[in-house]
Amino acid sequence: MYKFASTVLHVVFQKFGKQLVTINKEKVPEEPYVVTCTHTGYVEVIMLALSLYPTEINYMAKKELFSKNWSDKFFHSLNAFPVDREKPGPSTLKIPVKLLNQGKSVGIFPSGHRAETGEAPLKRGAATIAVLSNKPIVPAAFEGPKKVKSIFGFRQKSFVKFGDPIDPSTFPSELKKSEKMAKVMELLEERTNTLQKEVTYIANKAMDK
Repeated sequence: MYKFASTVLHVVFQKFGKQLVTINKEKVPEEPYVVTCTHTGYVEVIMLALSLYPTEINYMAKKELFSKNWSDKFFHSLNAFPVDREKPGPSTLKIPVKLLNQGKSVGIFPSGHRAETGEAPLKRGAATIAVLSNKPIVPAAFEGPKKVKSIFGFRQKSFVKFGDPIDPSTFPSELKKSEKMAKVMELLEERTNTLQKEVTYIANKAMDK
């Protein structure tokens, strides 16, 4: 269902709305990667997927969304997989690492919840997954409508800006795994906060025109 839904939305936004502005997509590598994004609502889940179209993103989502049989099937059909945010253990990391090693890309909202600002402390999970899989993290930031229904009104533009990837495979080999994770976390926090400020400025300038 992911491919069908993303294709339909892509056509709709390209043909009728053209309200999604993607910045620096050329920074996104062709190889499998972890993409992270600031998270204030559910809109950015959709817009991040559209900004990376036609690449399919496998999203990490809270396990509560999979509690019923119908919702379990629905979210799995959208390439989502459940995560216990309260007790994240080794099993939580196995799924995304396996997906990355299979050549698939993974989407994570590192704040772990719908934060009120883009500067929520980034969780260790994204860095751990990147280091264990030895795949790059691509930081991204979103600015735009806060409610899903608003994006179909085509009145307000959505902006997604990508930053330079953080690639653990390029780190010095003598670094310990814990040191690599700490370095990834530091860079991810720094680049995400910078991207959020930049994309917010761009969105505000667009509204002034």
